[in-house]
Amino acid sequence: MTRSNSTRRANPNIIFFVALATVLPVVVQAQSGPDAARAYREANEPGLVRDFAELLSYPNWAFTPQIREAAIYIRDEMRAVGVDTELLEIEGASPLILGELRVPGATRTLGIYVHYDGQPVDIRNWTHNPFNPTLYTRAMEAGGEEISLPEDGEEVDPEWRIYARSAGDDKAPIAAILPVLRSFAESGITPTSNLIFMFDGEEEAGSRNLAQYMEMASDVLEEIDIWLFFDGPAHASGRPQLVYGVRGASGMEVTVYGALRNLHSGHYGNWAPDTGNVLAHLLASMKDEDGNVLVEGWYDTFDPIGPEEQAALDAMPDWDDQLKEELGLVRTEVEPESLPERLLVPALNVRGITSGNTGSLARNVIPNTAVASLGIRMVKGNTAPQLRELIVNHIEQQGFHIVEEDPDMETRLRYPRIAKVTGGMSGSVASRTTMANPFAQTIQAAASAAADRAFGLGSLVVAPGMGGTLPLYLFTEVAGKPAIVVPVANHDNNQHAPDENLRIANLWYAIDLYAQLMTMPATVF
Repeated sequence: MTRSNSTRRANPNIIFFVALATVLPVVVQAQSGPDAARAYREANEPGLVRDFAELLSYPNWAFTPQIREAAIYIRDEMRAVGVDTELLEIEGASPLILGELRVPGATRTLGIYVHYDGQPVDIRNWTHNPFNPTLYTRAMEAGGEEISLPEDGEEVDPEWRIYARSAGDDKAPIAAILPVLRSFAESGITPTSNLIFMFDGEEEAGSRNLAQYMEMASDVLEEIDIWLFFDGPAHASGRPQLVYGVRGASGMEVTVYGALRNLHSGHYGNWAPDTGNVLAHLLASMKDEDGNVLVEGWYDTFDPIGPEEQAALDAMPDWDDQLKEELGLVRTEVEPESLPERLLVPALNVRGITSGNTGSLARNVIPNTAVASLGIRMVKGNTAPQLRELIVNHIEQQGFHIVEEDPDMETRLRYPRIAKVTGGMSGSVASRTTMANPFAQTIQAAASAAADRAFGLGSLVVAPGMGGTLPLYLFTEVAGKPAIVVPVANHDNNQHAPDENLRIANLWYAIDLYAQLMTMPATVF
């Protein structure tokens, strides 16, 4: 697509904004930050949609040559709105974009985390090229029709959806931050906090170099009072939400063994061990029919929630019935506990099973092995080695001898049941910031004000945790800073999947929200 004709080209007041930030103390302006941002948005909606499309046109899978082009583009856009921005680079890694906006007299520093990389794509599964952003009048599945990007002066329907990789996860925050800062420049608004921006280029690949990058920037990051993670979707009800924690994740594989080779089921059936059946019984021993994990000690391993978190759970909208209908479910695990409650305990899931073949490839054989891939979702207090040990102990209690490599003949002839266990010693770590934290309470008050303005009084959903995984632990557990997830994407954005999208109304809400956060009262903490 043509990269031109966008709103950011006409910004004569940026120089004024930079000068303003260097000479003025933190003061309350006649026009509020949210008012200025909304007025700017309403006057520039077609251009903002085109700007977003331009950002989305940059391929962004981590560790590819294109990821640096995306990083340079974002760096230059941040510089254009007055943010001192640079690329930090490690050989073989995606660049980290670090930006600073200092406000003389500010007594608080906010860290803002966004990731600019996206999941890899198989273009064959997409309706359109995922890096050729395409606008629809509504969601495709709701009968939306493809339309052209809007021209200046054209009315923008907030129900429009733009389809592209990373539309919802996680370029939308970037597309909202830029006009907020541009609107401040044009209106003479000064943020009430120092702002440190971090754009991660490897989140979808596990943020494997983020710790090293944070060490490189430790002198800047040490000043931060609280981190805001601009990532994630709205509540399933469509209401905005604020999230205080994320799950961690790890995985492991379990292989059980039969004969040395596959055997003819006619000659050996009812005699040779059926590895698929052996594995099925082992897996069934780990969870009961209601979904309770039966591994001894499983529910004794995590930190309990506090009274503030329990109150937030009690106040969350009851959306399970609607989710069941949407997902085609009659029952869920451990009923009547709700989904938000279940996200606060560690989960054990079967990610996949292999033993022989099915369909046209099925053969009348008894497979010599069966393999299960287990997915583990951790909550605060869990560690991957801790839960792995519990699972290994459980497998041993079922009569299996544990090995780490394929068994030799001596081992096979000694033990009737053998299980190879691999993986599970590492993974992303869960994180949760207490709701009693005063920094967090101030953020919640500002987010609530933005939600009230956009959706009506009492709209904000406050969640102790969400199911996904983000590298919060590097900030909360390693750096010792509180961190909150501030989602803006629509809940049905097809995150990580083909035809990922963002509802334009959610982009407008992000602009409102970020303006509120960047100009919230400086005297609260």
